[in-house]
Amino acid sequence: MLPESAIAQTPLEPRDASRLLVMDNGELTHSHFSRLPDFLEPGDVLVLNNTRVSALRVIGEKATGGKVEALLLREVGHGEYEALVKPGRRLPQGTRVVFDGGVAATIKATLDDGGKLLQFEEERDLRERLAEIGKTPLPPYIRSEVPVPDRYQTVYCEHDGSSAAPAAGLHFTAALLESVRKARVNVAYITLDVGIDTFRPIKNNDLALHKMHGESYLIPPETARVIRNAKGRIIAVGTTSVRALESAAVGDRVVQAGSGCSSLFITPGYRFKVIDAMLTNFHLPKTTMMLMVSALSGRDNLVRAYEEALLVGYRFLSFGDSMLVIGENK
Repeated sequence: MLPESAIAQTPLEPRDASRLLVMDNGELTHSHFSRLPDFLEPGDVLVLNNTRVSALRVIGEKATGGKVEALLLREVGHGEYEALVKPGRRLPQGTRVVFDGGVAATIKATLDDGGKLLQFEEERDLRERLAEIGKTPLPPYIRSEVPVPDRYQTVYCEHDGSSAAPAAGLHFTAALLESVRKARVNVAYITLDVGIDTFRPIKNNDLALHKMHGESYLIPPETARVIRNAKGRIIAVGTTSVRALESAAVGDRVVQAGSGCSSLFITPGYRFKVIDAMLTNFHLPKTTMMLMVSALSGRDNLVRAYEEALLVGYRFLSFGDSMLVIGENK
């Protein structure tokens, strides 16, 4: 189990002040994220996920006075949103909920995954009204609100669609990205919409029985070209970038441009087709992210790295510190 005290509850300022643990073929080096260019080489390609957290958490009441909390995941029609709602079982079809600011919605349907379809009554400037009353959703292990909502967005986020931030990218500043480019490292972007299931733990000892939630991704033609022509290592920023690139692989270090849906479950023994290394935060045990990192680093190396990180006080999870994992024999 991860000690509660190791879970970062607030982000550091500036963003690149976090610590960086570099694992190169099992060898560990302690540094800081602001020194990332020192560990990159001319010709390397850094691939980042430019998705934006667009889900909103809104609070309201039923006619009986019961409190309702809704996480609006995405708009699927005019004023119609897919949402996770609490308490879901007490909100049958036809229930009307009035959210903060008087914005009202009716439960239109219950979805197969247990979510709800909400039909909002507000027609004019609905998105703006929801943005006013909504809060940025945070992972369940973060107990406090973020003073500045943009602090749970990357500085390069561009495309709406995610329920959670690609946390490995939260460490970057615009100045650091410029330093990376000056080090003759190519910077490329993909988009993968991070679903709420990213926090779902693995509950079955038989990994073959774990069902991965599909997530939409997009590989721009320019990114596919940069990867195809890469002279150095391909370094994915975050597990979401890894999933997108490996899902789009059509050969060694070759990806197909275009869109798709990834339900790829990377576990130890997987042969990476595209990436040579990855930047990632420290994860919870028994998660798909931890298994992915273990597949690249080797289990024994990862266990040793996590033990050392805990011993010297690294901060874990979304607002925590970072690792640069260079794969075995890469």
